[in-house]
Amino acid sequence: MKEPLKKDLKRILAAYQDAINLNIICSITDVEGNITYVNEKFCEKSQYSEEELIGQNHRIINSGFHPITLFETMWLTIKSGEIWQGEVKSKAKDGSFFWLHSVIIPIFDDDKNITQFFSLRFPIDEKKKREEEIQQQAKLMEEMLFMISHKVRQPIANILGIASLLDSQVNSPDEIIKMVGYIKESTKSLDIFAKELTSFIEETKRQKYKDLAQ
Repeated sequence: MKEPLKKDLKRILAAYQDAINLNIICSITDVEGNITYVNEKFCEKSQYSEEELIGQNHRIINSGFHPITLFETMWLTIKSGEIWQGEVKSKAKDGSFFWLHSVIIPIFDDDKNITQFFSLRFPIDEKKKREEEIQQQAKLMEEMLFMISHKVRQPIANILGIASLLDSQVNSPDEIIKMVGYIKESTKSLDIFAKELTSFIEETKRQKYKDLAQ
């Protein structure tokens, strides 16, 4: 390769590395999972210094949130030479939590043996916050559905039943007949409203989950 091309390539690689270090959390481990390299972004997010991290395992930022099967699957995947990715909740030095979308890439030597694992991580705290808000909204909607179904529609059914009994009395005075008619119309309107509100809440909940999936 000609010298000018080598210099251009070095400049491009340096710029690429700077861009990664500014925006992406990076680390490298040996095949046993011991950290051999971290960038500044990793230190900033975890609140550990480079000296505190080198030689440690990534368990140092384990939040304890995930089942062990998640990490077992991760190790099986990367040790088989495949790329693994997933969302992981981690724990900083001060005890605070943060979410990362992690991508772990096996690095091979010339003999196709895995020598290192290169990890790229992207903060997704805002995404997880939105998910939590949607889940809370869904829970509120479910509570509203319960209230409508059990606190509103059941009394409506009772009133309609009573009104039907009154209406069946052949010798009822005109005033009672009119009253029964009002009761029927009012309860029917309320029943329709309750059904429409229930349908609206269910559709809103489905749309929220659809938005989350996107």
